[in-house]
Amino acid sequence: MKVELVTNLKRQATKILADLHASKEPVLITEHGQPSAYLVDVQDYEFMQRRLELLEGLSRGERAVLEGRTYSQTEAREKMGKWPK
Repeated sequence: MKVELVTNLKRQATKILADLHASKEPVLITEHGQPSAYLVDVQDYEFMQRRLELLEGLSRGERAVLEGRTYSQTEAREKMGKWPK
């Protein structure tokens, strides 16, 4: 992972962004020697967000199973049949 000082980002934003788009490698921005932020390509960020949404959905499903909030196949078909087409 590439690391850049925040002052370099201020001075060379166009170059840093061009390198980011070319390499698709995240850039860690530091301030006063401490990690401050990550720069990531837009497509990579959107992919991560979609993946996170899927994982959250799986987690909700697992929780529902553990809590007994499930339907039999017949009940599920009944409920799905009521949805508008």
